[in-house]
Amino acid sequence: MGEKKQINIRIDADQYPDVEARATAAGMSVNEYATTLITDDANDLRHRFLRAGAHFTDAWADEFAEQFGQPPAKTTDERRGTAA
Repeated sequence: MGEKKQINIRIDADQYPDVEARATAAGMSVNEYATTLITDDANDLRHRFLRAGAHFTDAWADEFAEQFGQPPAKTTDERRGTAA
């Protein structure tokens, strides 16, 4: 995998329990969870894939609603590439 670099971050103590709970829920340590968030955010291919999926969903929402009675949720967060 290559050379590793270390990143240190500081968060408010009152936010740490929430971060720790999310990491635990994901089956990861806090460090693994932070690494996953940072590397996912930096993954251009992942973002392109999510944007393409969002575009497809938005483009076909009316047809989906016509066929199944309810449109899928519109996607809005282009920066993070996540569904609304």
